[in-house]
Amino acid sequence: MDFKKIIGLLSVGIIILVAMVIYIGPSKIISAIQTANIYYVILAVIIQFVILALWNKRWSLICDSLDIPHGELSLFAMTIVGLAINDLTPSGRSGGEPVRAYLLTKSSLVDFKKTFATVMGDKLFDMFPFMVLAIFAVAYLMLYLHLNTTLFSILLVALILFILALVFIVYISINEEFGLKTIKWVFRQARRFTSRDLKKSEKKAVSSLLGFQNSLLYLMNDYKLIINATIISFVVWFLELIRVYVVFLAFGQTVSLGMIASVFLVSSLIGVIPALPGGLGSIDGVMILLYSMAGVSASVSTAATLVERMISLWMVIIMGMILLPFYGKDALDQVDMD
Repeated sequence: MDFKKIIGLLSVGIIILVAMVIYIGPSKIISAIQTANIYYVILAVIIQFVILALWNKRWSLICDSLDIPHGELSLFAMTIVGLAINDLTPSGRSGGEPVRAYLLTKSSLVDFKKTFATVMGDKLFDMFPFMVLAIFAVAYLMLYLHLNTTLFSILLVALILFILALVFIVYISINEEFGLKTIKWVFRQARRFTSRDLKKSEKKAVSSLLGFQNSLLYLMNDYKLIINATIISFVVWFLELIRVYVVFLAFGQTVSLGMIASVFLVSSLIGVIPALPGGLGSIDGVMILLYSMAGVSASVSTAATLVERMISLWMVIIMGMILLPFYGKDALDQVDMD
C-alpha cells in the first residue's frame, strides 16, 4: 500500500474541498454548522452504526453459508478495516476487499479462494440494489432538476460504466470458460512487456479462479441466503438515505427522500470511478451542487454535506485506522494501488 500516493491524493481532495468552502464562504458555512441540532446529529451517528452492523450481518450470513468459522465481533472489526481501506484507495473503492478476505483467512485458517468468494459475494449483493436505485436517481434528476447536457452525459456514462463493470464481474465470476479466457488474455498481454517466465503465475491464477468460482456458485445457489442478503442490502441503502435526511433535519431543512436518494446515489455513482480516495472533493462537490440546484442554500448544502461525510466517511476511516495495527502491517500488502 503506497502511503505517499494516498497522502498525495487525499491532499488533492482536501484542496478541492477547501476551494469549494472558500468559494461559498467559510463564515456562512460555520454559521450554518453552529445552528445544527446536536440530537439529530447523534441520531445520524447511531443510524451509521446500525448500517455497519447490517453490513457485518450480511457478510456473516455469507460466511455461514460456506461454513467459515468466525466471531461476530472480530468480523465486525474486519468489516470496518475493509471499509476504511476502500475509502482510502482510489481503486474504484474496492481496495478493502482483498484485505477483508486475507484477514478472514488469517483468523479462520480457511483457504483465501473461499474467503475471497465471501467478500465478492458480499459486494455483489450490495451492487444490485445500488444499480436499481441509481437508475431511479438519474431518472428523478432528469425529471425534476432539468440537468444540462454535460452533467446528464457524465451521469449517464458513469451509470453505463458501472452496469458494464457489474455485468463483467458477475460473468467472469460464474462462467469458467470466460474466466479462463480472460486470464489467458491478461497473461498474453503481460508477456509482451516482460521476459520473465509467467507459466507458474498463470497456473496459480487459473487455480485460484476455479476455487473462487466454485465457492461463489455455491453461494448463488443458496436461495435463502440470496433473499436475506438482498433484503439486508435494500434496508442498508434505505438507512443511508434516512441518515442524510436526519442530517438535513439537524439544519432545520426538510428535503424529500426522492431528492436525497437521487443526490446521494448519483454522488456515490461518481465516487465509484477511480479518482480520489473516498471520492473526496468529487462526491462532496456533486452533493453540494445538486442540493443547491434543488433549492437548499449553498451554505446549508455545504454544512450538511460536511457533517454527513464526517459521519459516513471520516468516522469509518478513523475507526479502521485504529483497528488496523492489531492485524499487522502485512494486511496492507493485499492492497493494489497501481
